[in-house]
Amino acid sequence: MSDARTAAASVVDPEIRVITIDELGILRAVEEDPASGRVTVTITPTYTGCPAMDVIRADIRRALARAGHPDAEVRTVYSPPWSTDWISEGGRAKLATAGISPPAPVPTAGVVPLTLAVRCPQCGSPETEQVSRFGSTACKALWRCRSCAEPFDHLKAL
Repeated sequence: MSDARTAAASVVDPEIRVITIDELGILRAVEEDPASGRVTVTITPTYTGCPAMDVIRADIRRALARAGHPDAEVRTVYSPPWSTDWISEGGRAKLATAGISPPAPVPTAGVVPLTLAVRCPQCGSPETEQVSRFGSTACKALWRCRSCAEPFDHLKAL
């Protein structure tokens, strides 16, 4: 892995501080022009109106500047759209450890996902209920465990 890729991959998501943009799956590509050394980073937001994208772009530029690439370009692409299936297994484990229920895999085309319950990241119980469709950020929903009574965020599947 190049130093530019390592630097970009280490950027932490500003809304979910326990996971990097690489683990979250929004880091699509890091390319370095062999002739000029200029680095181009391609990212895809979790959803079109994600308010964290300006911070993420600035954090990527800072990380690349520290790694010796002060003139990096950060491109945002929307196609294909981001999917929660792009979250790495390590990222899913970090979310659960932080008390955020990771999303289930997105089903195949033609099937509409319906989340009836999610496992509590605190005690593992499936006896949970949705409190609000929106949690601490728009991409999360607020749930509560009926077994341990703890509230928790659940990252919505897309």
